[in-house]
Amino acid sequence: MESFYTKLLFSIKQRSVQTILVLALYISLASFLPLVVHQGFYSLSLFLKDVLIWNMPIVVGFFIAHTVNSFERRAPLFVLILLIFEAFSNLSSVWYAYGCASFAAEYLPVIKATTLESHFNPLWRLPFGRPSWWSAEKGAFVGLILGCISAFTHGSHLRRFLEAGKNKVEWLLTKVFARLIPLFVLGFTAHMVQTKLINHVLAHYAILGLWLAVFLSLYLFFLFTLGAGVTVRKIIQNIKNLMPAGGVALTSGCSLSTMPWTIEGSAKNLRNPHLAKAIIPATTNIQQIGDCIANTFLCFLIYRHFFGYNPDIVTWSIFSCVFVLARFATAAVLGGAIFIMLPIYENYLSFNSEMIAIILALNVVLDPLITSTNVMANGALCRVFEKVWNIVPPLLRYTSRAQEHTRREASFEESESPNPTSIYSGWEGKSS
Repeated sequence: MESFYTKLLFSIKQRSVQTILVLALYISLASFLPLVVHQGFYSLSLFLKDVLIWNMPIVVGFFIAHTVNSFERRAPLFVLILLIFEAFSNLSSVWYAYGCASFAAEYLPVIKATTLESHFNPLWRLPFGRPSWWSAEKGAFVGLILGCISAFTHGSHLRRFLEAGKNKVEWLLTKVFARLIPLFVLGFTAHMVQTKLINHVLAHYAILGLWLAVFLSLYLFFLFTLGAGVTVRKIIQNIKNLMPAGGVALTSGCSLSTMPWTIEGSAKNLRNPHLAKAIIPATTNIQQIGDCIANTFLCFLIYRHFFGYNPDIVTWSIFSCVFVLARFATAAVLGGAIFIMLPIYENYLSFNSEMIAIILALNVVLDPLITSTNVMANGALCRVFEKVWNIVPPLLRYTSRAQEHTRREASFEESESPNPTSIYSGWEGKSS
């Protein structure tokens, strides 16, 4: 009995469980609450969202600056290849989600947005708007510049400033806003209930979880096959080595907390086990395959269901590039990544409050699956990166030696060949 209460207490501490309990309690009491209470919940959620968007340029700037600065401690070539590898893996997963969503959309009804009740409005909003120049993109640009300056100048004062700033914004996300997720989602859920949109979500979006689980499993199997080869026994063994890390992520909802198990499992799959200690810590906050696939998959289908058509290639290309760049500024904890992504969904996919409410609710429900996929994919890609690392540096050294050999041969031939000008001058001298 004591063990049961211990497990129950541990479950209640999980943010996803807290959110589900708050939503269940609200839905069961919604019909007994006056309208002003629903509007109060909605006003609180909008206030939290506005505060988040105002803080995003600072958050993104410090995260990117700290990441660039910390990479400087490793070999420049290793960092360059790792950054390109991470960006490519995230981008490929976004376009994989685009293909999967396009396929799934053909088997789902085209759903129009529910007509909303116009009388349901927030009680209050912030009296001032956010200027266009105060954006996450500008924060990323400034962060990149500061990170590069700190990396190349080794300035101790700037490095301490970036470290302190990163710790503060990470504390703000993980210790403040992440803990407010139940309230954050509650207000938007109140809006959905009062405008009858909750029925729309329950009727048409529950099946997306099943579709998503299938597509995530297929992509994970592809990554393990890419790393292990076509040997089924080796693929299964590599998956088994990372299952403990995936299980911890499934229950904790945090990729960072699984790092010891991820390093241990990944090291068993590598020819150079020590490489896992360098790759996993550097990629845990950036290379989030589960997040990339899940959120872009959901974004595509929500976009199609609300607007009645698929996002065009140009829109999706711009969105995918900004989305991948933003992954370098997210924290791999419940609530961190989605908060940074909200302005991107609004700016590049024209998401409104209802669409954001849907994707927030789905992120909370699907978070264990997404986090577990992040961890398993990081472990699988660790072996893929080892293959790339074993090929690229020797290839670059061979190319460099070949170029040096070519230059030496050209220099030798030039020194051995007679100078036509000097011969001609000598002949002229003899003639005279």
